[in-house]
Amino acid sequence: MARMNNHLVIMAGGVGSRFWPMSTAETPKQFIDVLGVGKSLLQLTVERFADLVQPENIWVVTNMKYADIVKEQLPTMPEGNILCEPCRRNTAPCIAYVSWRIKSKDPKANIVVTPSDHIITDTTEFQRVIKECMRFTSETDAIVTLGMKPNRPETGYGYIQADLSTSSLRNKEIFRVDSFREKPDIATAMKYIQKNNYFWNAGIFIWNVNTIVNAFRIYQPTMAKIFESMLNAYGTEKEQSIINERFPECESISVDYAIMEKAEEIFVCPADFGWSDLGTWGSLYGQSKKDLYGNVSIGQDIKLVESHNCIVHTTQEKRVVIQGLDGYIVTEKNDMLLICKMTEEQRIKQFAGES
Repeated sequence: MARMNNHLVIMAGGVGSRFWPMSTAETPKQFIDVLGVGKSLLQLTVERFADLVQPENIWVVTNMKYADIVKEQLPTMPEGNILCEPCRRNTAPCIAYVSWRIKSKDPKANIVVTPSDHIITDTTEFQRVIKECMRFTSETDAIVTLGMKPNRPETGYGYIQADLSTSSLRNKEIFRVDSFREKPDIATAMKYIQKNNYFWNAGIFIWNVNTIVNAFRIYQPTMAKIFESMLNAYGTEKEQSIINERFPECESISVDYAIMEKAEEIFVCPADFGWSDLGTWGSLYGQSKKDLYGNVSIGQDIKLVESHNCIVHTTQEKRVVIQGLDGYIVTEKNDMLLICKMTEEQRIKQFAGES
């Protein structure tokens, strides 16, 4: 597997404000320093692939209105590697666009596709797994997705049912996918976790560029024709104007529905490297290191007195002192302050006028 043919695609077009008040529709969570480490989730995503992919082979697909933020946060990235969607059309058109664009530059490309807003706590294991999967897809026509080993009955994730009876001949860590399952109710999630062949769908995919392009040609021929028709435009000054015209013609559909649930050579690599799709302050709390009283503090100078099971994210304040709270979120951004029970996080945003 030639490293020069490894490519990274980061999907960074999400518009959610689930970490309100830090994240908003203008600055979604992938562009903010959720972990208080001085780097955004997007920057951390690029960083963890530094040893796997050459800088010129990193691609970011984002909404046009976020292009300037991407340029600011990734100043060394070639501007031509920031692909701008003129409108939201879910993940399948996003992946089709970047796949044809990469193929026009590198017909032998081996690609890993990842969201921009996840966290990984064990980077060494993550890189090992990605290397193994990229070696597998460089030698086969397979599509591989990563399956996270569940540690709780989670209803917020889709699941992958794997056939663990026989591994791939080329790699004993990779197995065929039996089926993809939608986000379950709590009773179904509890049944899944009692079995050993159900995994969280992390939305991280690995494939050869020819494999994914051919899959679109077979299972999404209308969409494939749209991007096939632009072959003379990729990498030229007219690319963006043509994308602006043709991209809205694409059906709004996820790559799971468009390709993954239809294709035959679909494999899963079960993995465990401290993955989290950070969707709420509560999920960040669950993923973070806690003190003796169950508190998580992200900021320069935070003192909690007689407080338990709280998450405090106050990176803009010089000093914060909190007394007498149990199970609360405390966070601020510019002129906004949120103090609420962790169990009421979703409801409180409605009161504040956030989605």
